[in-house]
Amino acid sequence: MYDAVCERLNPNRFRDLLVSLVNIHSPTGRERQAAEFLAGYLRTEIGVDAAYQPMSEHTGNVLGEVRGSGGGSRLLLYAPLDTHIDPESDVPWVGPALRPDMLPQARVEGDLVIGLGASNPKCMVAGLIEVAHAVAEAGIPLIGDLTLGFAGGGMPVTMSTRDHTGMSSGIFHLLTHGAMPDHAIVFKPWWAVYPEEPGMCWFKVSVRGTFGYAGISRGTPGFRSSIVPAARVVQHIEAWLPEYTARNTAGSTIPEGWISALRSGNPDKPAFPPATAEIYLDVRVNPRTTPAEVRHQFADLIARIRAAEPDIELDWEMYGSLPGGMTDPGNWIIQSCRRGWEEVEGRPYESTPLLGGQTDGTLIRRLGVPCARIGYPWPPAAAPAELDEGLGGMGVASVSDVMTATRAVAYAVIDTLTRSRKDLAL
Repeated sequence: MYDAVCERLNPNRFRDLLVSLVNIHSPTGRERQAAEFLAGYLRTEIGVDAAYQPMSEHTGNVLGEVRGSGGGSRLLLYAPLDTHIDPESDVPWVGPALRPDMLPQARVEGDLVIGLGASNPKCMVAGLIEVAHAVAEAGIPLIGDLTLGFAGGGMPVTMSTRDHTGMSSGIFHLLTHGAMPDHAIVFKPWWAVYPEEPGMCWFKVSVRGTFGYAGISRGTPGFRSSIVPAARVVQHIEAWLPEYTARNTAGSTIPEGWISALRSGNPDKPAFPPATAEIYLDVRVNPRTTPAEVRHQFADLIARIRAAEPDIELDWEMYGSLPGGMTDPGNWIIQSCRRGWEEVEGRPYESTPLLGGQTDGTLIRRLGVPCARIGYPWPPAAAPAELDEGLGGMGVASVSDVMTATRAVAYAVIDTLTRSRKDLAL
């Protein structure tokens, strides 16, 4: 059965679907068009019982299912729909201009598909659909139910102007509105099988000064800058972050942290220095550590800064958090994905590299669903150097790399859904 599915995995069909998805712009909070397109594709191209699941006027999810004969498990294949860049507003923060991998306009260059979200998340969606397509074409006699779920709001953001969509809002809605499975597979970058992923804590530090005027002489009593002391606070935080990462690394999770935003003053009023400068950062949370414990560690840092810089007035808050999630590495779905990896690689699965990237798999696990994360090599070895700088648009996908990874997912689907619940110890 596995061989029959692999014979029907079609790279051209996968590539064509990926191109269609890249050409549908789906920033966080605006995923409706992509979701509706996919629901129609699943119904008409594969014959899957699929529907668009709205969350608001502008965003929603896709839920589809291939029912088995009964008596098996329900397996969810999942990937998010949203991209992290909005070309209309993110320059110059993503760079002085938009590169080809940052534009929702797909182009094919040999084995590569280039365009916004081509590698993450859209090749993940297209890859899982290709697995379902091949299973259907092969006529596999499934016992369990193959469920396909694709959700908006998957990026680690919260879009204040778009109903605060983000931070796994879509997968929470999907699971609480009909998609709850016995186990799940999340398709994401990196050619390994992960039983755990970090959560995250978002902190804001506000450095206080006094509102001033550019005409005031330096040293004037009663005026204190907020911006210059904030630069010193940034240096303290930047020195602490590697210490935090080293102290909290365990399992396959390396919880990094980065200062990601600074806000102060009004560029329309450069003559008036502001009374407040704000520093924002994302600190990842090992699933063995709670957000409350991370908050305590950050509070200790603030106490150290205050002791070292008694002339700086500051306050802080944790304004967002999501705990990490873990699945027992001995769980069926983890082991099945590892067997799929071994089948593709032709060698034993030995170790899982450290990872700090957060996905919706975290919340899936926190809601009690055993979940495996598996993916493909990233960035592609053939990616042009000019498109491989930093995170970019996560917009260069290798068709051959993703198709190789779909074989491992197909293995886990056959391995899991052709067995009874008793066989799976459910």
